[in-house]
Amino acid sequence: MKGIVLAAGKGTRLYPMTKPVCKPLLPVYDKPLIYYPLSVLIQAGIREVLVIVPPGEVDTFSALLGDGSQLGMDIRYTVQPVARGIADALLIGEEFVGNDRVCLVLGDNIFYAPTLASTLKRAAANDRGSTVFGYWVEDPRPFGVVEFDRDGRAISIEEKPRYPKSNYIIPGLYFYDHQVMEIANHLKPSARGELEITDVNLEYLRRGQLQVIPLEKNFTWLDAGTADSLLTAGETIKRIQDTTGRYVGCLEELALYEGWVTEEEVHATLAALEEQIEQAESEAQAYAQENKDILVRFAQALNKAHDYRLANQEYMAKLLAKELDAPEDTMIRALGEADWETITKDCGNMDAIKTSIALAISKKGI
Repeated sequence: MKGIVLAAGKGTRLYPMTKPVCKPLLPVYDKPLIYYPLSVLIQAGIREVLVIVPPGEVDTFSALLGDGSQLGMDIRYTVQPVARGIADALLIGEEFVGNDRVCLVLGDNIFYAPTLASTLKRAAANDRGSTVFGYWVEDPRPFGVVEFDRDGRAISIEEKPRYPKSNYIIPGLYFYDHQVMEIANHLKPSARGELEITDVNLEYLRRGQLQVIPLEKNFTWLDAGTADSLLTAGETIKRIQDTTGRYVGCLEELALYEGWVTEEEVHATLAALEEQIEQAESEAQAYAQENKDILVRFAQALNKAHDYRLANQEYMAKLLAKELDAPEDTMIRALGEADWETITKDCGNMDAIKTSIALAISKKGI
């Protein structure tokens, strides 16, 4: 089985964060977002992976993940020129997959459970039909919703329904046999103009070859597609790691568990990373030394600006003390609490200055 990570989304819901950097490269607590879906493929036992990225981003992703050899994997990259839906990833990866089965995971989805690896390996072992998962959410309307009969068999799937028939949604993780390429090639764009992954799952359902596994309550699924969910994801990862004492999404550790790399190779990778960090710190220190005079002059300029402000405060306090017939030390304290930007801007307008001072006195009880 081969794996595909669809990491080509523009992340418009995360603007302006995603204007300079691709969404899957944003940090989720202590790792880039893409580490988490990639860790899912590793735990499923999938070593050959295609990462689909936006135009112009291949070098960026390659700089982060390389060719996968440090993990005992084969990681390749290709581009999705135009966003045409999740199912388009299957067509883009058709040559890569060949006659093999495939697991498709979305680049902004995070999965965690103590038993995640065994669950994924059982799904990957299914060599006929499709295996997807059902996850209970409070509001299923933004997702593909699956309906079960009394025996727990999936009987319908609806994409973003207005009136959901259940609270179970299908998260962004899909296992397919070789039939999926034939199905994907016959898809027609939806009303949204996209090739819908729900239509792929519906065809497997029609053929009686769709297995939907409801995830247990100890499973965590996160969709880090918005600012709120990205924050929640980071907090959740931190809480899990602090509680369990185990990393979530640590690629080197997972590759070691799979037996794809040795402890010596992991230590060599970490040593190389430490060397890069030390080199960066050394370069920063060298830069500071070379530009010491500039940095000193900059610090002196800041001190002068601060001294200038204090001098002006003292001068202003004398004027105000005389104007308002008030103690000079009271005016100095009031100026320290007042809106100095307003005072500076309206330095020729004594009424405006008096107003600012009066506000400071009333707020602070000076």
